[in-house]
Amino acid sequence: MENGSTPPLKLQIDASDADGIYSNLVVLAHSSSEFVLDFARVMPGTPNAKVHARIIMTPQHALGLLKTLEADIARYESQNGKIRGAGPGSNDPKPGIGFK
Repeated sequence: MENGSTPPLKLQIDASDADGIYSNLVVLAHSSSEFVLDFARVMPGTPNAKVHARIIMTPQHALGLLKTLEADIARYESQNGKIRGAGPGSNDPKPGIGFK
């Protein structure tokens, strides 16, 4: 590659993972060396939320995720309008993202 650039990363996904996992709750925790994101699903009328995926990443990767999400949300909102009812202090009564 020219100028020391790296080739584009090619992602592979198994057919069993291609459908994805629906989550309407994310619980975050961290230590000095890692961030833990538990993706769960809350069902109406039930007192428990089942965690369907746990992602553990370094603080550097968590920051990279935050910046990538901010940029992608800005791009989404420029094409589709402002997303309302997201996060703490929202007026939207629907469950969304949980913060711990």
